[in-house]
Amino acid sequence: MMMAFAHAEPQSRYDLADVATTARKEGGNFVLDGAKTLVLHGDSAGKFIVSARLSGKRQEKDGIGLFLVDASADGVSRRGYATNDSQRAAEVTLSGVRVAADAAVGPANAYPLIERVVDMGIAAQCAEAVGAMSEIQDMTVEYLKTRKQFGVPIGNFQVLQHRAAEMLIALEQARSMAMLAAMTADEDNAAERRKAISAAKVQICNSIRTVGQQAVQLHGGIGMTMEYKLGHYFRRITAIQATFGDATHHLNLLARAG
Repeated sequence: MMMAFAHAEPQSRYDLADVATTARKEGGNFVLDGAKTLVLHGDSAGKFIVSARLSGKRQEKDGIGLFLVDASADGVSRRGYATNDSQRAAEVTLSGVRVAADAAVGPANAYPLIERVVDMGIAAQCAEAVGAMSEIQDMTVEYLKTRKQFGVPIGNFQVLQHRAAEMLIALEQARSMAMLAAMTADEDNAAERRKAISAAKVQICNSIRTVGQQAVQLHGGIGMTMEYKLGHYFRRITAIQATFGDATHHLNLLARAG
């Protein structure tokens, strides 16, 4: 069985507490109404874990619940599409979807759980990004050694050697912060965990920009083609930049956390 986490909404951007989808108790059931966006792999999932508001105002952290919803249930509609990194996502609409009371999963106030799961997701994607950037670095160095211009490998030119070195520095900075994210993903202190995860995401995003853009430019036009795997790595790490909050969002979280 494949399951998908249906949490983000069209208006929410990166605010995990911004949930407008509602869940109201009706007899022995809950009735869900709302819309979810960019549900990763939502077009192939058999069930959704849906966040919905039981009480409170739209951006309040309290009052959010989680519900297990069958993708084929009455009132559930979805539109799948390919994302920029050639993966899949879906827009999911819930209209009067009835779920049994025992389909509620997690605590009645699920925000801390949602936050923890997202932090773990960020830590996992930091590791994925480091793996992709490591491959990008190796591909670029190999290309500099073999691509010839003016009768010599372009890696002989010192300015390109400097740029390859800058890529390596950015990669190693990202690797260190990905390790920090992995070590703190299970931290019970939510404030400390969030600070470490946000710091890691900021560095990962900055490194992705440096490594990805330098690699594409050093490869020339071939770096963006669908026939060359560098272009696929570049698209994937660019998508990771924006998933679960970009650098600006996490820098703002760090600033507010002091």
